[in-house]
Amino acid sequence: MYITCLDLEGVLVPEIWIAFAEATGIPELRLTTRDISDYDVLMKKRLAILEEHELGLQAIQATIARIDPLPGAKEFLDQLRRVTQVVILSDTFTQFAAPLMEKLGMPTIFCNELVVAADGKIVDYKMRQNNGKFHAIKGFQSMGYDTIASGDSFNDLAMITASQAGFLFRAPEHIIADHPAIPAFTEYSQLLDAIKQLVHG
Repeated sequence: MYITCLDLEGVLVPEIWIAFAEATGIPELRLTTRDISDYDVLMKKRLAILEEHELGLQAIQATIARIDPLPGAKEFLDQLRRVTQVVILSDTFTQFAAPLMEKLGMPTIFCNELVVAADGKIVDYKMRQNNGKFHAIKGFQSMGYDTIASGDSFNDLAMITASQAGFLFRAPEHIIADHPAIPAFTEYSQLLDAIKQLVHG
């Protein structure tokens, strides 16, 4: 019995922080988990930049409202959910993810939570747990599932390597080069076919 676990940003939707960096003209906000492997370091850097520029949740949500899923992402998800159960495992936040989930057909997502002050300032963030993607995979396996995982960043490697099968999807070249044993795809059709082969033998 299989369950497929997917990363969100870079796999199904554009990177939210990159879109926000472009909207605000703040290049430092372009950094993602493709660039910095320590998520706590990355988020503290982001929060410091937001405070410096007096930007709050509302400004980010205004950018998110203009983000659409990557071309073909919803169709891919619709087809994949006919093959296996699917859960999105993301280090994003509920305050960011909700409108994107509507555009993707309301798939299940496990993610984290921002701490937001009454004036809309983002003052902190709460991880569901450290290394949450890995622990989610282990949790599904403890319930009798064989897991398939796919993502594009440093923070996806633990769930990919812990799964019965794992794939990089549209990952940057340095991550692909550092992990040659992990199959890497760039098209949804390739990823869907690989998962179908696993599930149907």
